[in-house]
Amino acid sequence: MATLRFNAIETAQNRATIQVEMPAPKVSDYFGTNVFNDNAMRQYLSADAYKKLHQSIEQAHKIDNDLADSVASAMKTWAISKGVTHYTHWFQPLTGTTAEKHDAFYDIDSKGNALEKFKGSALAQQEPDASSFPSGGIRATFEARGYTAWDPTSPAFIIEIEGSKTLCIPTIFVSYTGEALDYKTPLLKALSAVDKAATAICNEYFDKEINKVVATLGAEQEYFLVDKSLFYSRPDLMMAGRTVFGHAPAKGQQLEDHYFGSIPSRVRAFMVDFEIEAQKLGIPIRTRHNEVAPAQFECAPTFEEVNLAVDHNTLLMDIMEKVAERHNFKVLFHEKPFAGINGSGKHNNWALGTNTGKNLLAPTSKAKENLQFLTFFVNTVKAVHDYADLLRASIASAGNDFRLGANEAPPAIISIFAGAEMKKVLEELEHNATVKIEKGDNLYMKLGINKVPQIILDTTDRNRTSPFAFTGNKFEFRAVGGSANCAAPMVVLNAIVAHQLQEFKKDIDANIAKTDKIEVTIINVLRDYIKKSKNVLFEGDNYSEEWAEEAKRRGLPNVKSTPQALDAYISKKSLALFEDLGIMSHREVEARYEINLENYIKKVQIESRVMGDLALNHVIPAAIAYQNQLVANIEGLMDIGMGDIEGTQTVKDLIREVSQYIGTIQTNIKKMTEARKAANLIEDSKDRAVAYENNVKSLFETIRYAVDKLELIVADELWPLAKYRELLMIR
Repeated sequence: MATLRFNAIETAQNRATIQVEMPAPKVSDYFGTNVFNDNAMRQYLSADAYKKLHQSIEQAHKIDNDLADSVASAMKTWAISKGVTHYTHWFQPLTGTTAEKHDAFYDIDSKGNALEKFKGSALAQQEPDASSFPSGGIRATFEARGYTAWDPTSPAFIIEIEGSKTLCIPTIFVSYTGEALDYKTPLLKALSAVDKAATAICNEYFDKEINKVVATLGAEQEYFLVDKSLFYSRPDLMMAGRTVFGHAPAKGQQLEDHYFGSIPSRVRAFMVDFEIEAQKLGIPIRTRHNEVAPAQFECAPTFEEVNLAVDHNTLLMDIMEKVAERHNFKVLFHEKPFAGINGSGKHNNWALGTNTGKNLLAPTSKAKENLQFLTFFVNTVKAVHDYADLLRASIASAGNDFRLGANEAPPAIISIFAGAEMKKVLEELEHNATVKIEKGDNLYMKLGINKVPQIILDTTDRNRTSPFAFTGNKFEFRAVGGSANCAAPMVVLNAIVAHQLQEFKKDIDANIAKTDKIEVTIINVLRDYIKKSKNVLFEGDNYSEEWAEEAKRRGLPNVKSTPQALDAYISKKSLALFEDLGIMSHREVEARYEINLENYIKKVQIESRVMGDLALNHVIPAAIAYQNQLVANIEGLMDIGMGDIEGTQTVKDLIREVSQYIGTIQTNIKKMTEARKAANLIEDSKDRAVAYENNVKSLFETIRYAVDKLELIVADELWPLAKYRELLMIR
């Protein structure tokens, strides 16, 4: 094993930078070339079919068979012209990865001739074998049927892999009884709900020209890069996605010199390469930089409609993994792949935009638009306050439990950072609406209503410790994990905002008779909301122990583990929320709850088994080999009459220390194995998950501590696992 480590180091150190050629001088020359986008549709569809398709998408009407046939024919012609040989329904089951089954673009006629064929029926629906996809009890394993159905709001695209080209058609994935088995189905329903609720508010009180509200998302993606040879020398990285052992290197991130530093040449070539592939697929990736931790990086796209942004982020991770292979890298999306240094998040920047081009979460210089902004801002604050536990559940995972609250990520307490100026506005609105805010020469916007204070135009405050921060014209949900599918938190966020906007309209209608001015009624309702939800607002250091104590006094939930956090999904309040909005039935929510628990159990189980294997089969043999060297050293000294020198006792102490750590490892590995066996006998998923958390995972740190101490003691040439200094510094 030690030989494997040193061979891996040598290979990694001698890697050459892969040269990447730009496909064209300008990104605009190749952006979206592998997407059946608006330009492709105009070219390959008849004018009538193009118009009907757009109307169906815009008005959410069902696409009839004739139109589906026209689109399928156009897609096939376009795809074949680009060298495509197969097509697939591309979907996002509840496994955390994407899924696809490829079919050829041809059929055999009665004479045995091959004919290119692709009908509207094949475009609209397929029946993949669904037996091994998690369903949470929605259907039995032997009932293998599941259906994928075309999502025309997300354009088809071509994936190129080693010269092979496949047409991918984004789809939803449901059981044969129609229940959602994927991330996309409830997401589409949540987006429809927030559109309907927000449009009703805009139409009724602010702007009758607004007939559609679109939730937008910009998902920043953090990740680590590790040389492929070093990755394969670490079985824990291969199987668990994180290092279960590893002592902190002398130099980690403490100098913060990696942050925004010069990008290493191999890494830069990888970045350029995956950006090109992403841009061909219409993914508007624009930003790249080094993150704080060594070997950690970040990329970010511009904002898109949420459904498309979720598809693009999921596709981007797949692209990054494939392109990394070309550059002899492995990409790590795990929330905490290395102990003691920052983990990886996926900051979900969320906003609401209208068909008229307005951002409902952006202050302006117009009074009525500013009241509109306050309406959506305050309603979002109240939604987060009322459903903080459900938002926490939406980001819960075994990986994120290692990251949340680790002094580099937001804590498990969901709070909102509004910014100094916006917090002042809310306080003035609550206590004394006639008082104006003054601050230097900043540009203020007057609402034209004496009940509302002025609002500063550009609220650019930042709080990197906040899990849910307002950053001027959007909210940034920073607590989402690096490996997560953005759909889960986006379903919850859009659902709770949709519900709150519905409640807002009810409250306005109930109070409008008390005053002759709609603006005054709106302000009064917003003031009441601020009073009820202000406990969720926090401007300080979310990492501090003082905040944890203060949050407890405020009644804010602080749920640190996934098994406990997931309970929020199946509360009466949450079940009613999803069902009333038509997003998920009780059965669908409960199925997701079961799937998430099972996912947690399996991940902890895998990590436990990996720890046992590495400790017993690699670490302990290396420690014993070193111990034998020390024993031989003492015996040799004694043979030549030097057994009583001062250094001999030091060596004996070292032998004793190694023995103690070996004993600790063996004892706790045995305990962990027995605890795992006992947990596996528990039938109830929640109880089994809690047993894994309390009885299995609770032993991880004890075992790790002993192994990491041995790493410092055992001779370097005997140590079998690539060390942090090698994994993080060689690139």
